[in-house]
Amino acid sequence: MSDLLELLGARGFVQDATPGLAERLRAGPITAYVGFDPTSESLHVGNLVPVMGLAWLQREGHTPIALVGGGTGMVGDPSGKRSERPVMDLEQIDRNAQRIGRQLSRFLSFEGANAARLRNNADWLRDIRLMDFLRDTGKHFTVSYMLQKESVQSRMETGISFTEFSYMLVQAYDFWHLVRTEGCELQLGGSDQWGNITAGSYLVDKRERRDVHGLVFPLITTATGAKFGKSEVGNIWLDPEKTSPYHFYQFWINTDDRDVDRHLKLFTFLRLDRIAATMDE
Repeated sequence: MSDLLELLGARGFVQDATPGLAERLRAGPITAYVGFDPTSESLHVGNLVPVMGLAWLQREGHTPIALVGGGTGMVGDPSGKRSERPVMDLEQIDRNAQRIGRQLSRFLSFEGANAARLRNNADWLRDIRLMDFLRDTGKHFTVSYMLQKESVQSRMETGISFTEFSYMLVQAYDFWHLVRTEGCELQLGGSDQWGNITAGSYLVDKRERRDVHGLVFPLITTATGAKFGKSEVGNIWLDPEKTSPYHFYQFWINTDDRDVDRHLKLFTFLRLDRIAATMDE
């Protein structure tokens, strides 16, 4: 088993990690998860960074969990959003979650000793009693702790509802639940998820008195400073019914030369020496 953190760092996946993660990864296989909220019926290429992170984790002998947010999707993640997300009805959330689950199954292997696991947090979040949640989870977090999180601070001027304010507690509960039921010790996500991930490790420490870890990936921008995954036709979706194979191909073939090296490291499994040789050519 190679040094996963070193491998991911060399390929540009590592923005930040909790203390002690490198030592834990060197100690043996770990189970890790990434959450995907079903805000649409399809993932887009911006989601490929955490998907590839899970795929590398599995290739290096660890166990990935792809978590579809059928429960958290009812609340809405304020991270990176300037305004309140529109509330979706349960039928739409469930349809989106089902389709996203099918997409994720194309990137991970669900067979073998470290077979990937696909989970939906609706299975445990929708049945939680409010009083139990406030007593067992809410009591561990002070308002001042929550106000320090960037996802909350960035919305203080425009306003944030109690629903979205509480999102980090719900996601923290996910991490705690997966620790208890799946032996999960690591949460992965985009850098905008750092506050939610550390809140989860904080809750696990308070309730279980054990260390778990977090690792966040950089949010990808192009050489021109534009957000990765956007084009003249909008988002580049992984669903061929939303983005045709032709436009999907054109998106990649039109990559700015300055971005090719980074994209090859992030979005392929090519060896780094092969990528370096290609760039030299």
